[in-house]
Amino acid sequence: MDLQLTGKTALVTGSTSGIGLAIAQRFAEEGANVIICGRSQSKLEAALKTFPAPEKVKAVLADAGSQAGIDALTKEVPAVDILINNLGIFEPKAFSDITDDEWHHIFEVNVMSGVRLSRYYFPKMIEKNWGRIIFVSSECGVVTPGDTIHYAMTKTAQLAISRGLAEETKGTAVTVNTILPGPTKSEGSTAFIRAAVANDSLSEEEMEAEFFKKMRPLSLLQRRCDPAEIAAQVALLCSPFGAITNGAAIRLEGGIIPTIL
Repeated sequence: MDLQLTGKTALVTGSTSGIGLAIAQRFAEEGANVIICGRSQSKLEAALKTFPAPEKVKAVLADAGSQAGIDALTKEVPAVDILINNLGIFEPKAFSDITDDEWHHIFEVNVMSGVRLSRYYFPKMIEKNWGRIIFVSSECGVVTPGDTIHYAMTKTAQLAISRGLAEETKGTAVTVNTILPGPTKSEGSTAFIRAAVANDSLSEEEMEAEFFKKMRPLSLLQRRCDPAEIAAQVALLCSPFGAITNGAAIRLEGGIIPTIL
């Protein structure tokens, strides 16, 4: 199915690995002009090598988690058709141990990166009368785990920002949505599951099964999502075929969130 993204310009933050990289790869497959960004030149170079035609992908060295980084990024990329606010940091920590500085830092990276980029690109999309903005939230933004309250707070904030921004798109061909991925395959999630299960005698597959059985019992999928599965949904939402989905929180979490919510 041709998603009609050929020639569209798509910027994906946090795109040197995981969900962000998978989304960027899918956009490239669909013929979009893709921009990836990150703070590490070596990680950017490694990410570029995963694309069939790396010379067609623009890599920008910039920290989108800071205002200075946003200024550098928007100077390099003055306009986009699609903005994926994927940048985020994650750390499980007991609530009583989270310092004020840690609260401010995670908000700055996870929330303000998307706020600043949307504030820059959104008016241009409205003026052109076409655009897509997606915030990559999490099921934690709805069902908050006790060991990641500060992270979950940022994911809930993204829901509010996305819906409010969507209200400003009435009568246009611009949409703003949020996706809610569940636990997704990555080095970080593997380390998190290993620490949570704390049984080195189990294989990675066994640890994952144990994790979902005991710690994510509401999951209907009972496994981690593949980043490519998330990317496919994002590509559809960003295509012209996704025009009727606006102001929505799209559940891609494998059934963790109860329907009544």
